[in-house]
Amino acid sequence: MTYVDAACVPLRKTGQIKIYGPAAFDGMRKAGRLAAECLDMLAEEIKPGVSSARIDRLVFEFGLDHHALPATLMYRGYRKATCTSINHVVCHGIPGEKPLREGDIVNVDVTLILDGWHGDSSRMYALGEIPRRAERLLEVTYEAMMRGIAAIKPGGSTGDIGHAIQTYVEAQQMSVVRDFCGHGLGRLFHDEPNIVHVGRPGEGIVLKPGMFFTVEPMINLGRPHVKVLSDGWTAVTRDRSLSAQFEHSVGVTETGVEIFTLSPKGLTRPPYRA
Repeated sequence: MTYVDAACVPLRKTGQIKIYGPAAFDGMRKAGRLAAECLDMLAEEIKPGVSSARIDRLVFEFGLDHHALPATLMYRGYRKATCTSINHVVCHGIPGEKPLREGDIVNVDVTLILDGWHGDSSRMYALGEIPRRAERLLEVTYEAMMRGIAAIKPGGSTGDIGHAIQTYVEAQQMSVVRDFCGHGLGRLFHDEPNIVHVGRPGEGIVLKPGMFFTVEPMINLGRPHVKVLSDGWTAVTRDRSLSAQFEHSVGVTETGVEIFTLSPKGLTRPPYRA
């Protein structure tokens, strides 16, 4: 894998890792903040009786109101502004009209394109009182993401990120999904490198200042195995165990890492109280 100045390559995947400069960091800060503000807005909207289709409409309207477009809309034929993954859905759940219920947990994944930059983040929401095992899953998943992010520094590796996540999660008797991973982003929605959420220290891609990517572990209460349903998108746990995910977009800096998608209201994980 080679590295290239992002300003010197076409606006497409080239098989190289793009290195971005200060102006790009500014663009990602704005796009990331907008995605985080959108997820903050949803904290007061997601409740029993609300459908995931309504959540999707709220995200679409929020994007338009802020001069941004949802990146998922018509991406590879996908027809929604968000992915909404409920209970045993691991990722890429398609919004629908069925009302959410008390005790559900739902991940909402939002990517907004602002001035050409992609702000990509997802967050879990708990509907009313949820079982303790679900609460614990959300706590572990958030902590796993943050431990992975804490491992990011120049000269480190993608394996360091995966190792930090995997060792913590498996010590909690939960499992890390292997079938999906984080990804590079910036002017493109999905780019190099892939960020796998398991690994060994020092292995994988070397991290360099100016790299942009997501950290988005999917954690299952049961086994890590998943299957994709006939719609071609929705991934679920094979054993029907609960699954959770959190996601941040980050940039490698000269001294460590910058998180672009931090909540302006400090709403990190449920229950959300400003």
